Amino acid sequence: MYAVIRAGGKQYRVAPGDVIKVEKLPAENGNIEFTDVLAVSSEPGAIAKPESGARVVGTVVEEGRGDKILVFHFKRKKQYKKLQGHRQPFTAVRISEIVFDGQTFRAPELPKKQAKEKRAAAAEPAPKTGPRAQKAKGAEIRSAAPARKATAKGGKKTAAKKGTDKKSAGKKK
Repeated sequence: MYAVIRAGGKQYRVAPGDVIKVEKLPAENGNIEFTDVLAVSSEPGAIAKPESGARVVGTVVEEGRGDKILVFHFKRKKQYKKLQGHRQPFTAVRISEIVFDGQTFRAPELPKKQAKEKRAAAAEPAPKTGPRAQKAKGAEIRSAAPARKATAKGGKKTAAKKGTDKKSAGKKK
């Protein structure tokens, strides 16, 4: 079961339970009703234009602003550049029911989230993590490791072999 609705100058194919992002709409008590229904389908493979009275009802999930797009104006040879950003506001709507021709299709209810108990988490101290905790662990490991032998500063270094330069070796005058 799905319907095609028009909202904000665009068309959306919606089914009960779908979440769609539409242009920012005013909502009364968190509910939005779309009355501009273009087509409906109650069974697979069949689509029809609804008679008057068809409507799609949804609940507002969130309101926000989309990703930023950059608008860049440039005129060559005139030293003109203008950069401007834009974030389009949206309303995310969960479709709860579709009603047409005396038929009603409802979305399944979402399970309610259970509240977590904060007291139980506060009673147990969390294990220490981070750079200080790792340094403390590293100190324990280092104390158990054997010490390295110290070498004298003025130790004898091996000299590198001197190679002959190919360019100078080939030509002699």
